Amino acid sequence: MSDAVSLARSIVTMQAASTQQALSVEMLRQNARAEQSLVAMLQQSVEQTGATLPAGQGALVDRTA
Repeated sequence: MSDAVSLARSIVTMQAASTQQALSVEMLRQNARAEQSLVAMLQQSVEQTGATLPAGQGALVDRTA
């Protein structure tokens, strides 16, 4: 009986760890999507700002910061 309980506990522990890993991966994916959206928004803002500035200005915007 003790072996069965030990095995069951082991299975539950492995399932919990697997669930935690899956949640962590999904959180990382969502974080990456949010950051990609932010980069796209900033890039669009830089392009729009450059388009509205007088000629010769806005060319030195640091897009890597």
